[in-house]
Amino acid sequence: MKIICISASTVPSETANSIQMMKAVHALAQLGHEVRLIVPGQPPGVSSQQLMERYGLKSLFNIEWLPGSRRLFTWRAVRQARGAQALYTWVPQSALFGLLFRLPVILEMHDLPYGRGGPLWHQLFLRLPGRKRLMVITRALQDALDRAYGKHLSPRDVILSPNGIDPERFENLPTPAVARRQLNLPEAPTAACTGHLYAGRGADLFLELASAVPEARFIWAGGNPEDVVAWKERASGRGNVTFTGFVPNDRLPLYQAAADILLMPYGRVIGISSGEGNSAAISSPMKMFEYLAAGRAILSSDLPVFHEVLNERNAVFCPPGDVPAWIAALRSLLNNPAGREALALQAKIDSRQYSWTARAKRALDGFLVV
Repeated sequence: MKIICISASTVPSETANSIQMMKAVHALAQLGHEVRLIVPGQPPGVSSQQLMERYGLKSLFNIEWLPGSRRLFTWRAVRQARGAQALYTWVPQSALFGLLFRLPVILEMHDLPYGRGGPLWHQLFLRLPGRKRLMVITRALQDALDRAYGKHLSPRDVILSPNGIDPERFENLPTPAVARRQLNLPEAPTAACTGHLYAGRGADLFLELASAVPEARFIWAGGNPEDVVAWKERASGRGNVTFTGFVPNDRLPLYQAAADILLMPYGRVIGISSGEGNSAAISSPMKMFEYLAAGRAILSSDLPVFHEVLNERNAVFCPPGDVPAWIAALRSLLNNPAGREALALQAKIDSRQYSWTARAKRALDGFLVV
């Protein structure tokens, strides 16, 4: 099948939306479809191999960069998609234009529509006739959309699609001690967090834990350079804290494997990279699935949406921002190797139901007759 994918994300980029999008498109290509991704901007001065390493991909699909006005990008990109058998996009405007061109359209959504025109674009997409399907990353997001806009699509064309993993990248990971040696990290009980340092991700709580549990080592892998500099300054004087900065996606499993405990210290308000909105009620962090696949004990903020994936058998929960509760839970896990192992084993088992390729199959299943 010939599938055109359209995303407004920058490629290459360290943002979660860019990484998630590249994983999703890669999965479509892995299923054997002829895939072309269209993104805004100029072709970057990096090789295909560098892009594959940055995003943790096995192979690279066809990518087309469209220079010029971003305001006109969504329209121009859809014009390039004419002749495709399906349009797969994260951009509501492109989804709508695709329907106008009589293309079958799959729209993937990670948040409620926002901005001046977002709600209108979404309403038009729902009401315009045509072959269309909506993919949502959490049940909570689906419920919020239904409350705000009503149910306009058949149940088979609203697909619950949590984020995923590449299972093979998490097979045969070394033990925490061996992974720490491979990364030249100090040998000590280790708690780690991976991802960006945006507001609501819990970096302040992370430092509180480091101060309260000095015998453990705390690693935060990821973050924009300016954020890393700022948090390193705030961590000054804490000898048991490391902020690594950006880690290429193909090396991220090794950092996760180096931890005895993986942290998800999210707050009750989680900012998104665009700077608009709060995703705490509808979020599906990629790290959550990677943590499961890494096979380590998970200590997470007790946000209701996380219970769509996590449970008391594969994770320990603490109220967001409750420092004493987090300290107690962390110490309890550090002092209970058998408990950590039980959580880790169940996490690994539960991760098997999530993969990018299975997700891509669900997106297309029953959508088109070839």
